[in-house]
Amino acid sequence: MSTASAWSVALLGMDGVLVEVEAAIGSGLPRTVLVGLPDAALYEARDRCRAAVAGAGLDWPSQLLTINLTPASLPKAGSHYDLAIVAAVLAAADKVPRSIASSSVLVGELGLDGRVRPVRGVLPALLAARDAGHATAIVPAQQVTEAQLVQGITVWGVSGLDDLVEVLHGRPVLGHQQPTQPPAPDPEAIPDLANVRGQAEACWAVEVAAAGGHHLFLHGAPGVGKSMLAERLPWLLPELSDAHALEVSALHSLVGTELAGQLIRRPPYSHPHHNASVAALVGGGARVARPGAISLAHRGVLFLDEAPEFNPRALEALRTPLETGEVTIARSTSHVRYPARFQLVLAANPCPCGSLGVAGGDCTCTPMAIRRYNERLSGPILDRIDIHHRMLPSTRVFAQSTAGDPTAEVAVRVRQARDRQQRRWAGTDWTTNAEVPGFQVRKLPAPQGMSLVDDAVHSGRLSARGVDKVLRIAWTLADLQGHDRPSRADVAGALGLRQDSWRCAA
Repeated sequence: MSTASAWSVALLGMDGVLVEVEAAIGSGLPRTVLVGLPDAALYEARDRCRAAVAGAGLDWPSQLLTINLTPASLPKAGSHYDLAIVAAVLAAADKVPRSIASSSVLVGELGLDGRVRPVRGVLPALLAARDAGHATAIVPAQQVTEAQLVQGITVWGVSGLDDLVEVLHGRPVLGHQQPTQPPAPDPEAIPDLANVRGQAEACWAVEVAAAGGHHLFLHGAPGVGKSMLAERLPWLLPELSDAHALEVSALHSLVGTELAGQLIRRPPYSHPHHNASVAALVGGGARVARPGAISLAHRGVLFLDEAPEFNPRALEALRTPLETGEVTIARSTSHVRYPARFQLVLAANPCPCGSLGVAGGDCTCTPMAIRRYNERLSGPILDRIDIHHRMLPSTRVFAQSTAGDPTAEVAVRVRQARDRQQRRWAGTDWTTNAEVPGFQVRKLPAPQGMSLVDDAVHSGRLSARGVDKVLRIAWTLADLQGHDRPSRADVAGALGLRQDSWRCAA
């Protein structure tokens, strides 16, 4: 019996597990057996790889061939094991040396003519391979630049099986793709906060949310600018740090986003439609759970327009991620974890028709319809939102409305406030005030004007969680003003941003 092995990676959420692909050629009737809990796409690899090898002019073993994926108890899914399977089979058949195949991590899908096609998840797969001690990786040529984002590992790109044979022989391969610098965004194409007219208070609320990483709830009549403000929020946020950019890029690699050799530096913006299912919003899948919209908004903004129209079960599923910054999806055979530390922006109308409380409006909704509409956003969800702001229609002509500060100017103030927070929380895992646990916020010097908070608690207008959120907002207001300690005005402003109740307004 002749045996050989190669390596690939099984992705369980953001975590990668190294999989040893073993090939054994023995006596018996000519057939190929694939074992190791493969899914349907992986089980078909035996036929796909045999046709690809024949299409490249190579010989597939004409004896009993057994391919084992170790650990055998781990469910495996996807077509990215094709390269590792072929490398192990060719090494077992003495077509290529065993040394490079047995020490390299291979990721890629094969076409029937021997071409190597790109796959999802190259970046997190190579991160797991590097952490496991592997120094060499073989990936599709189209994804070399993405793979080279992982430092400390040598990457070889192959466009077909002939290239793979050359690499496994240790011979030089064709030139790699060089990382290309993405074009800088056109300043005129960046949504400008100055275009939102007649909503100075709302623009200020968005600036505070951006400065401290706070969740935001905008409610008001249709057409007052809720969506415009949400679209401009990501452009107020600073670019991602190296560690955060690598994490975000790995997440987007899992869903097949083309990285073009550059880490994602801009905070992502996710805005699912209100008919999104729980799985689409939180993540899910039949065997291996895929990241949902909340994970694709990690370190960025998740905007839920017409929030009361979302499935209540989907909204309630946001409770834990809003507090912990991650989501864990359980399956019968595995548990996967995805990071989900995002800024949530909700937008809602005062009633189903949107005319309630609007001057000159003619609301046609019944009291029961309004009540049902309001109850679609539960109290626990609203209590987790830091800033509540009611947007009123502008009473001035558009041309006479005062324009707000441009996005570039507000972004500078936000960055300065974030710098103060990073210095305050240096040495911890927190970078913004919104991330800091309540008990840690209470260890800071007490803000002035805490009697205002006590009065709100005693009157029932503020919960225990709300106290922590008011303190966080007060510190953010102090950071924007350059104060070393929140003043009474900062505390009053934080209470005002927190207690603008949607249901009271409706």
